[in-house]
Amino acid sequence: MGEQKTNAQIKSTLGLTGVTVNAMALIAPGAFLWITYQMQAAATAPNGASVATDIWSGIVFALLLAFLTALSYAELAKIYPEAGFGSSYYFAEKAFLDQENKAHHKWARLAKLVTGWAAHLFYWVYPGVMVAMMAILIGYLYAAFTGRTLSTLELTAIAVAFAGMVGYIAYRGVTGSTITAFIINVVQLISLIGFSIAAIIYRLQNPGHVTTWAFSSAWDVVKIHSLQGMLIQSTIAILILVGFESSTAFAAEAKNPKRDIPRAVIISLVIQGLFAYLFEYFAANYMVSERMVNTTVTNGVSTTVTGLAAAGASSAPMGDMSIVLGNSLLGGIGFGLMVTIGLTVALAILGTTLSAINTAVRVSYAMAQDNEMPALLNSLHGRFATPHRAVWVLVAVSALIAAVGVRSVDGLTGITLASNFGTFVLYGLTCVWTIIAFSGRKDHSMMKHTIIPALGLLANLAMLAAILYLYIIGNSDAKAEAYICFAIAGLWAAVSVLYVLFNNRRSGRALIGAGYKES
Repeated sequence: MGEQKTNAQIKSTLGLTGVTVNAMALIAPGAFLWITYQMQAAATAPNGASVATDIWSGIVFALLLAFLTALSYAELAKIYPEAGFGSSYYFAEKAFLDQENKAHHKWARLAKLVTGWAAHLFYWVYPGVMVAMMAILIGYLYAAFTGRTLSTLELTAIAVAFAGMVGYIAYRGVTGSTITAFIINVVQLISLIGFSIAAIIYRLQNPGHVTTWAFSSAWDVVKIHSLQGMLIQSTIAILILVGFESSTAFAAEAKNPKRDIPRAVIISLVIQGLFAYLFEYFAANYMVSERMVNTTVTNGVSTTVTGLAAAGASSAPMGDMSIVLGNSLLGGIGFGLMVTIGLTVALAILGTTLSAINTAVRVSYAMAQDNEMPALLNSLHGRFATPHRAVWVLVAVSALIAAVGVRSVDGLTGITLASNFGTFVLYGLTCVWTIIAFSGRKDHSMMKHTIIPALGLLANLAMLAAILYLYIIGNSDAKAEAYICFAIAGLWAAVSVLYVLFNNRRSGRALIGAGYKES
């Protein structure tokens, strides 16, 4: 185990509310309606046809996958409340070490390494996605006030500054982070639910005033228009739902982890996925019409589009919707409404990025404690008891990833897919470990510990196949996004393999059977 240079101790300060709030902050209660709607509205099938009409059905499929996986996380958290910072990394190892047949123990290290490195592809790319989205949001608000579009270099500078600010908050400790997350959750839920109610009222009050709606009826919003479209949208939509599992990385800081961690996993997903996002996305889709207009100028040629096409061309479709709502329903205060909601979204992105960094560095710390990652990440701050060095390393990584994301919608989608690729691998593995961990236990349930995690595994594999297939055979934009995704995932895989090989040679440990006796 790496040398600990401080006498800092981790304090158990979080109750059910604290653990749940930290998980909810990573999901962000509504902010993704602002920051991902463009990607969802711009999504296309391999033949180039828009699949924007399947935004809502794609979220439903992603939510089903999330619930199947969340149930597996909750069950593992019940039997392994001592997981500490390790989360699924710890679960993977224990699933094999707790088997009565000691011949299975030899697979424990391989399982935890594969899980840990997959978790890092998710957790260490995700904050960079959020940093890029914050920079883009600031750029949108700046253009709204000044009429000037920020350059890529300026957006990158904003991303670097924001990453540093969030890193400092994470460095100060989880207690302050929890208070920040709670306030952000409340403000964001209230503002986005208010927006959604106004959007529905707008549609109902203008049946003949607006001649062309993107969706002909409420049923048209929620139905599946094509299976392919639903799957494509799901590969993006998972980004708005991930985070429920982050509560399992706070077991060391929870007062009663065996009781509260499993509850927090499910509660956070129910509140934000089942209630907030399904309602908010329904309302947003329901109000999209020809009144949403976007004009772009390329090489001196002006192009104007409306409806869902305008949403796909705008850097902040929800900001545009807010302007329409404010001008139509609230006496012409569209600009002020847009700015107000934009600021609450900025707060939510802050909370999401903070929660993501908190989760990521704790998993890194757990692996470094096992000598499975560099000792640099195995250091707690003497006063704040946070993995402070890991925080600053992640800040630098996040800034680099964000620099790719702010360049274009293709860049933003590409880094999003890279994070989602890690998500699907991690979630799929966790479903597998659930089946293994409960096999042979007296409390084994066929439904909870075999059928549900098996379905979760199949759903995650379907999403991986969708990314690999749909984006590889897609149009030029989709291929550019896939290139970024696979470049990041491939680079991380290469780094992972090389480090494990180097670490094995240095420590003399074997990948299979290291430290685990069969008799």
